[in-house]
Amino acid sequence: MVVLGSAEAGVPNYDPIRGAILNTGASLIYDRLVEQDADQSFHPHLATSWESSPDGMSWTFKLRQGVKFTDGEPFNAQTIVWWIPKYKGTENEFMVDAIDHVEAVDQYTVRFVMKRPEPNLIFNLASAFMGIPSPKAFDAAGDGYGVTEAVGTGPYKLESFTVGQETVLVRNDDYAWGTDLSENQGPPHIERLTLREIPDQSTAFLELKTGGVDMLLDLPTDYLSQLKSEPDIDFRTQPGFGVTYMPINTQLEPFTDIRVREATALAIDQAAILKTVYNGVGTEAHQFLIASLPESKVDPKVEIRYDAARANKILDEAGWVRADDGIRVKDGKRLSVKLWTRAETEFKRIAEIVQAQLKAIGMDAAITVFDTSTIRDQYKKGEHQLVISTYGWNNADILDWCFSGKRLFYPNVAMWNDPKSEELNEIAMHQSHTGAEREANFRKYHEYLLSQFVFAPIYEPAQNMAFNKTRLQVPAVIRGPQLSQQTFVDLKVAE
Repeated sequence: MVVLGSAEAGVPNYDPIRGAILNTGASLIYDRLVEQDADQSFHPHLATSWESSPDGMSWTFKLRQGVKFTDGEPFNAQTIVWWIPKYKGTENEFMVDAIDHVEAVDQYTVRFVMKRPEPNLIFNLASAFMGIPSPKAFDAAGDGYGVTEAVGTGPYKLESFTVGQETVLVRNDDYAWGTDLSENQGPPHIERLTLREIPDQSTAFLELKTGGVDMLLDLPTDYLSQLKSEPDIDFRTQPGFGVTYMPINTQLEPFTDIRVREATALAIDQAAILKTVYNGVGTEAHQFLIASLPESKVDPKVEIRYDAARANKILDEAGWVRADDGIRVKDGKRLSVKLWTRAETEFKRIAEIVQAQLKAIGMDAAITVFDTSTIRDQYKKGEHQLVISTYGWNNADILDWCFSGKRLFYPNVAMWNDPKSEELNEIAMHQSHTGAEREANFRKYHEYLLSQFVFAPIYEPAQNMAFNKTRLQVPAVIRGPQLSQQTFVDLKVAE
């Protein structure tokens, strides 16, 4: 029994092509052409090798032979010819939009003919959204694919899925093509996995202590100190894979005024949140990208840091005057806003601290709590103003995902749609011909977003996973950027 992390809760399906969010289960059902390790190196999986032409206008992939989908269908070059065009018109199209078409050179060789060079192609092919489904099963199920049926070549098969509650997976006994990131390249040692969603983190931790679950994929850092008194519980820690932040709805008053956005962002005391909520474990966030990415190395002048004095001064200059109760007023209207958060304990605690920090500068923030599956539907109404949110992604193109004008409401919860921003996005995403160009272009885009205060950065967490060592044997070193297929196939029932 495994409890999914908070960032993975509320996944509506296991459709890797059309799904906007996926959880760990997707990496167990589907294989990808390429896998990524924790050091960001790339390793063969369903592709055994790949090569780019000198001008970057074509890529040739050799495919692994002897692979079958769990419905018995073969995996070969025709699978890839079918697969890539399926992304057209989906939210994940950006992963493959540099590919003009795919040619089957022979049964186990494909060539990607490019519209333009794409220095990020191998990362894209290794991402969670590039799992390869069975063409037969996918086409037969239509729009319903991924709920009652999800068929891949991965080490596990979907037995059942209840949205917002649990996923049950059973071992693929025919699996024989694991990667070199795992000791075990064959069928997993564990026959059956149940992935549960427990929004309340204290409840999840209690379940781990009492034996109700065997593993927590996302152990809040404030529980680490309690593990000393739990001899049966062990944990693993990995570098951060995302950032907790507060998007600001730039299309609703008072946040159409950049001065109010700036004051709001400067009111957030990252150090206080890190200490109070996370016991000092993790890192303060002062921009949007994880610190390990080169595109995160922005000009320090645009980093967003706590400065309550400046926040108060900005609001004074913007005409917001404190009333007797301490809340500011302008033109007879109080500075009252909505602050939304998800139901997980961690996010509710952050929201309460943010509420107090905003009150200190004269802003009244009313908190509303939504469960994870509901809040995404609520975004579509466009009524949110401030939101405690998070993402998990280790590439600069998360800036496109979260702030492109093409993705308003969700995932662009900030509702940011600005001509200069769109131009910088286009250059970074589609006009970067080399890795160096891409890095420089994304840094410019990142710096512009920071200068417009479309969000407030809060925290970059470490990844903590806890498990009952009397029930599970877990590798000492976790391969990959987060706990995924590479580790799950090596898990064993403790003897």
